[in-house]
Amino acid sequence: MTQSGAATVTNRAAARYPKTRRIRFRFGEGGTAGKYFVDDDIVFSHFVAGLSGGFPPGEESFIRSVRRFADRLTDPVLKKRVAGFIGQESMHGQEHRRLNDKLVDLGYPIRWWDSATLLERQMRIEQRLGAYVHLAMTAAAEHYTAVLAERVLSSDEVQAIPGEAEVWNLLNWHALEELEHKSVAFDVYRAVGGPESTRIAVMAAMVTLALPMVLTSLGVSLSRDPIARRQPLRLAREAFSLFRGPLLRGLLPELVQYLRPGFHPDDIDTGALLQRWQQELFGADGALVDHLK
Repeated sequence: MTQSGAATVTNRAAARYPKTRRIRFRFGEGGTAGKYFVDDDIVFSHFVAGLSGGFPPGEESFIRSVRRFADRLTDPVLKKRVAGFIGQESMHGQEHRRLNDKLVDLGYPIRWWDSATLLERQMRIEQRLGAYVHLAMTAAAEHYTAVLAERVLSSDEVQAIPGEAEVWNLLNWHALEELEHKSVAFDVYRAVGGPESTRIAVMAAMVTLALPMVLTSLGVSLSRDPIARRQPLRLAREAFSLFRGPLLRGLLPELVQYLRPGFHPDDIDTGALLQRWQQELFGADGALVDHLK
């Protein structure tokens, strides 16, 4: 993309402010899909439960990283985008915590993600890493979530996976808002002079560590499920289907685009996808209009 083209994309993104939607989901109402709420798939259900478990503390860390630079932001457009980012991330944490309570009741071992001990350790690490590295980690993580969000919303195959309807409503809403604010932390990082070398190095480290961390946490979760432990062949088949399925298949090339010098999240044009899902979820007859508070 040319510099003028990148500037046009960035300006178009800056003209849209992430909107904080006060929303409440109705988990468990009108029946349930059972413990394995994603297509009666043990591995996929544990994977989604683990993601949900990690979202609240992750979102709060993202907010802290941006707030560390709040007093250095002078651009009124960026400041308004940051306010929308914080509002959206706060709501994500709130609604995922409500879902996580239900998942814990179903037997998913995800409570540790949100423990006071882990929070204290996380905040100590953030301070040791320094403000720029912490913010670079947020910008990189936002690329991860934007890539996954685009896959969730653009793939008919993903949307067709059977599962508990209200959980999918939550995931679609979350995915939509991840795309709405995907470049906010990145733009804050640039605005405060974050080094390009640090941005790239942090993402390289996260790409290297991501798969081992996902496999380890998923393995621990499955090992604590007595039903899963009794069905090793089923777990092997389902794990293969998850990692070769439409959500995760071929993910790495999309993630490593971030490593290109001069990369900007809005180089990946998701505008049409955003418009479609904003209308489907929150238009006049949107699927989630009645969920808004």
